[in-house]
Amino acid sequence: MSSKRLDAIVSEVLICIKCLLSETRRNAVPGEGNAKAEIMLIGEAPGRSEDLQGRPFVGSAGNFLEALLGEIGLSRADLFICNILKCRPPNNRPPKPLEVQTCTPYLDRQIKTVKPKLIVSLGSHSTAYIFSKFGLQFTSITEVHGKFFEAVVYGKRVKIFPSYHPAAALYNPQYKKQIIEDFKKLKQETKIK
Repeated sequence: MSSKRLDAIVSEVLICIKCLLSETRRNAVPGEGNAKAEIMLIGEAPGRSEDLQGRPFVGSAGNFLEALLGEIGLSRADLFICNILKCRPPNNRPPKPLEVQTCTPYLDRQIKTVKPKLIVSLGSHSTAYIFSKFGLQFTSITEVHGKFFEAVVYGKRVKIFPSYHPAAALYNPQYKKQIIEDFKKLKQETKIK
């Protein structure tokens, strides 16, 4: 049943014209993965490669993310992966507050449908939204990354694990080192084999 609900959300996202991003996108990027995943990865917004392919995390950042997942014994098939925005902002600029407000009802429905036990928020925009949505105080990604938080998410206790966005790691060696360390903690805490 959950896969049918996710399919319905995908159908809506693909034809969405609720904000101006629909005028500049090539493809909406609804998200993809296991409808019963215990782990949900949430990024910021599609980039150029994602906009071209209509899939999340398929560019350079996606390759790095897949390598990180491989290091902790996971693959994309084990997860549900999506973004807070479903369309690429022009020139990969940060999401605007109205875009987040307009687009996140899709994400909220995805979370409610998948019912993950763990949400991994990638980057400050994703983490700020998830923290705000579920009653946690967000200061900055540098302060909260690599730590586990708990929240009640749609009536269920869920762990939230913020980390840097893989794209940031590609441009800053310090972030790359940090995200690798974060994913090691993720493996230890979740006992992923």
